[in-house]
Amino acid sequence: MSYIQKIKGDPRLKALALYLLMPKNQARPRWWVQQFMNPFYHKKGANAVFRGKSRLDVLPFNSFKVGSGSVIEDYAVVNNGMGHVHIGDDTFVGLFDVVIGPVTIGNHVIIAQHVVISGLNHGYENVHMPIKDQPCTTAEIVIEDDCWIGANAVITAGVRIGKHSVVAAGSVVTKDVPPFSIVGGNPARLLKEYNPALAVWEKVQKIDKNQGILKGKEIGV
Repeated sequence: MSYIQKIKGDPRLKALALYLLMPKNQARPRWWVQQFMNPFYHKKGANAVFRGKSRLDVLPFNSFKVGSGSVIEDYAVVNNGMGHVHIGDDTFVGLFDVVIGPVTIGNHVIIAQHVVISGLNHGYENVHMPIKDQPCTTAEIVIEDDCWIGANAVITAGVRIGKHSVVAAGSVVTKDVPPFSIVGGNPARLLKEYNPALAVWEKVQKIDKNQGILKGKEIGV
């Protein structure tokens, strides 16, 4: 058993470690963690750029990796407090984005502005307890290589975005997205798929029996 596992398994040691690493009721690590632990514990690839006003709320008990040539823009927030955050090579995390682990993002991914990618959910079932005090659950988000996530999109916990797919601006993605497809809307629907036989992107349509019209197909249908 590693020392991290021992700390996580002992409530008193865990409470002490959290106090030393971050102020109470805050997600941001203490100054000494940012300056003296994170640069040595986490992995930053060659020529990766963290802009000066980006906020890296990363702690040593979950991994944080950024590949070579990737950029985390100003005012973006990355948090690995509840799960790892792994970002591949030549990937762009845009202005004001929020990335909360567990999240794995592949290579050559474009994430536009004001995108929320959160592998975390708050419990709410106990009506006698404030939601902020209830246990959280996590489910990994995976964004495969070559994807484009449009501005103001939301990717919810547990979703996988397939390779070379596009999430339209303003979409809320609650289900897996197939590779080589385009989705959009709230909740996101499958709009186009790539046809390798014809080498074209084709609209995806489904008959709505109630209205007698063609509509974008729901993801997973």
